[in-house]
Amino acid sequence: MEKFVSNRSSIKSVPEDYVFPQETRPGNFKIPINKTIPIIDLSEAQNGDRTKTIQQIIKAAEEFGFFQVINHGLSLDEMKETMSIFKEVFEKPNEYKHDLYPEEILKTCKMFSSTLKYECDKVHLWRDSLRHPAYPLEEWQHLWPEYPNTYRECVGNYSVKIKELGSRIMNLISEGLGLECGYFDNDNLSDSLVISLNHYPPCPDPSLTLGVIKHFDAYLITVLQQEDICGLQVLKDGEWIAVDAIPHAFVINIGCALQILTNGKLKSAEHRAVTNSDQARTTAAFFIAPSGDCFIEPTKDLIDEHNPPIYKSYKYKEFLTRYFQKQYDMDMVLKSYEEEEPKD
Repeated sequence: MEKFVSNRSSIKSVPEDYVFPQETRPGNFKIPINKTIPIIDLSEAQNGDRTKTIQQIIKAAEEFGFFQVINHGLSLDEMKETMSIFKEVFEKPNEYKHDLYPEEILKTCKMFSSTLKYECDKVHLWRDSLRHPAYPLEEWQHLWPEYPNTYRECVGNYSVKIKELGSRIMNLISEGLGLECGYFDNDNLSDSLVISLNHYPPCPDPSLTLGVIKHFDAYLITVLQQEDICGLQVLKDGEWIAVDAIPHAFVINIGCALQILTNGKLKSAEHRAVTNSDQARTTAAFFIAPSGDCFIEPTKDLIDEHNPPIYKSYKYKEFLTRYFQKQYDMDMVLKSYEEEEPKD
């Protein structure tokens, strides 16, 4: 049977292997767009009140784990141009997609449907994805898709700008925490950039399935581009809230690695993606993360006798492996380490 859900547009009902259990499916309840997730004007940090901008970012990261940024330095035209190339990837014929489908799990540039372990999924996700590393650019660019013809050049230039944007945001965060500017540029703490494209075709019954299950992100921060079609939902105080889709904004969310590095001061929030029956939705997530051999642990400048470390030191590569094994659940990952400790 065809694996790529974007090639199955003629189906009139959700196949059984895409139907989630009653307790995890989104259901028919329509979650209204929530306007409380902060929208932060990054130009203010450069041309206005830098301290106020920093305070807004820290507050949003503490309370929501999410915020949106506008006036970030990338033009709407280049955002639209790059997104059109991302969309073209999923419009390519079936043969093209299967050429990128990984025969082995370790393949660098991977196109897949649902998850990388499609055959092992208990329930499939209503999405197709393309994922590949993007930094350092010269190390990875030649492994990216050759088609569309402009993919490597356009996405390469764009990813450099996204990495710079991520560094600016991380610098503002480090200042807000009382750390030296550029703190997260040291010791390979932000040496990785991975691009993850997700395409969610129209779904016959969005109440039954999900585009992405509830999860935490494992990284430092995620920079998400989502155009003007809603689908992202964040879990806040036990309730789902829908994130507004602003075409010229990027959504920023705090990852598990940054939560550990800040000793829990900044929070990673669980989130999911829902589908809709009318329009296809394509998003581009840029994951900024530590290098695999880096150790993540509470930053020494943020701990003292009144604020003892609440996390241990974890080798990031191993942490990431457990993250995928535990279905993207940070609490389960941390528990797995605790269970290995010898009992007195």
